[in-house]
Amino acid sequence: MTSQRIRKAVFPVAGLGTRFLPATKTVPKEMLPIIDRPLIQYAVDEAIEAGCDTLVFITNRYKHAVADYFDKAYELEQKLERAGKTEQLELVRHVLPPGVRAIFVTQAEALGLGHAVLCAKEVIGNEPFAVLLPDDLIWNRGAGALKQMADAAQASGASMIAVQNVPHEATGSYGIVATEAFDGRQGRIKAIVEKPKPEVAPSNLAVVGRYVLSPRIFGLLEATRPGAGGEIQLTDAIAALLAEQPVHAYRFQGTRFDCGTHIGLIEATIRYALDHEKLSDPARDMMQRALGELGVKDQD
Repeated sequence: MTSQRIRKAVFPVAGLGTRFLPATKTVPKEMLPIIDRPLIQYAVDEAIEAGCDTLVFITNRYKHAVADYFDKAYELEQKLERAGKTEQLELVRHVLPPGVRAIFVTQAEALGLGHAVLCAKEVIGNEPFAVLLPDDLIWNRGAGALKQMADAAQASGASMIAVQNVPHEATGSYGIVATEAFDGRQGRIKAIVEKPKPEVAPSNLAVVGRYVLSPRIFGLLEATRPGAGGEIQLTDAIAALLAEQPVHAYRFQGTRFDCGTHIGLIEATIRYALDHEKLSDPARDMMQRALGELGVKDQD
């Protein structure tokens, strides 16, 4: 991979979100709110901050809410304008800033993350690009995780995979990397192992949902045979990429919330509420009252 700056980002959003049924029967999990913005907006903002101006959403034929969200809402805008609600009008008009375009690609079959990324090949072309999994919400007061990774990729010319330390007993739930010369922030990946048992895990550096990838990954995905469940795994293609090009593990600054789980969504909501300019004080008061009431009940 060259030191070209990423301009395009891929968002795989074709999943059914069955963990959050029945809510996700009609509302895609990417549209579940954290305070007053859906999960997908946080991921999009992170990509734009990193310099991306082309956003590629890999969706399925049934999910229209994400496309509707990023489309213009003429009737709503007219009503807000007539009512003089300028602040709300600006929020609705600027879910995407000027100069940023959204492209929607349909994944005909749910054949895995690798296949979802491969669906973006024609839009991405022959340039490095980002992949963001909106389920992984990463909070940081400084630069977003993807901007950190994009800067590092541009400086080194290597692909970047976001990692975080996990408890050793949790390695069976993640892709785990083995690195060389890891300096505490990044290091070249020697191997990537999918969900190893703790006793054989090469480290406790777990892959999370941010990637900066060389376009070579598309050819490797096309050559990747379906694995478990008949799915094409992105991890398998990355393992093949290691033999051809440098791929670095990057430990980002920030806190990751797994919003694909109930508790992760709750944790993220609490964190963003406590960091919100208008909501932090009342949210803190409300939580203290609730904990106090629960403590009284426990004593009873």
